Amino acid sequence: MKTELLIIICTFIISFASCALITRFLIPKLKSLKMGQKILEIGPRWHKGKEGTPTMGGIAMIISLCLCVLAAVVAGLISEDLRSVSSRAALVFGYAMLNGLIGMIDDRVKMLKKQNEGLTAPQKYALQFVCAVLFILGMRLTGNMTTSLHIPFTSLSFDIGFFYSIIAALLLTGVVNAVNLTDGIDGLASSNVLLVGVFFAVIAFSSKIGGNDVALLGGTVAGMCGGFLVYNFYPAKIFMGDTGSLFLGGLVVGGAFMINSPLTVILFGLWFIIETASVILQVLSFKLTGKRIFKMAPIHHHFEMCGWSEIKIVTVSSIITAVMCAVSYLALRGTL
Repeated sequence: MKTELLIIICTFIISFASCALITRFLIPKLKSLKMGQKILEIGPRWHKGKEGTPTMGGIAMIISLCLCVLAAVVAGLISEDLRSVSSRAALVFGYAMLNGLIGMIDDRVKMLKKQNEGLTAPQKYALQFVCAVLFILGMRLTGNMTTSLHIPFTSLSFDIGFFYSIIAALLLTGVVNAVNLTDGIDGLASSNVLLVGVFFAVIAFSSKIGGNDVALLGGTVAGMCGGFLVYNFYPAKIFMGDTGSLFLGGLVVGGAFMINSPLTVILFGLWFIIETASVILQVLSFKLTGKRIFKMAPIHHHFEMCGWSEIKIVTVSSIITAVMCAVSYLALRGTL
């Protein structure tokens, strides 16, 4: 237990400090490169004032993760007790970085087109699906993934064979896109993912599904999100862009597979699911009835249209995520 706590504290400090520092220097650099956010005309009119705010801040998060992994490798060479970069951690981090690369390409295309639409939805999903397949193959080949699906709130697991890979692919791509949709107002995605990072840090102390690598994940995710929030909280001086949101989405859902309970992501990632569901319901309702359920989707924009401040939306969503992280812990008690 002392080892996990030490890893969490050290990685949190490294990722927080490095992400905040890198973001600080990244802001003027992105401004000089004219990497400013474009705002859709159909969005809330008051968002127009945010146009030109530097984006692609997710680069700072990716660098922070690399620094924490490097520190973990060095620590592992010095002390066997601090060895923390396992094959499952390497695969999760690699999966997140590949999604971050997709986001980086998407952000770059937006800059070249000078609009808020980069890769097409089919192009982006195809790339994400390839990443998901590679992740699943990697986890299977290294013995970190079986075909047994754990049922939250119980100690039961069912071997569903090939269907496990199908469910895994849907969860991997779905959650990554859900976090991407959540990144619509200042500090929303980073605040909620920070709490998920804390959840993983707590799970790290479990003797069955935790360990040094889960501690590395939890401390790093919580730290990088906290460091980025220094400049991303309202009023944001920088946005993470798809570079950051897809990268964080990869860590969120990858972490669920790391603790061998992928369905749990539906619980601790409930806010991200709500954001996605609001978009799906909005589209279906308009196509079937010609009417919209929400004033605007994703749902955080609906609340904005109802007069909620960005800080209130972030606060309420964070409370929901914190509660669901606690529920997720209870759901895993059978495997802890």
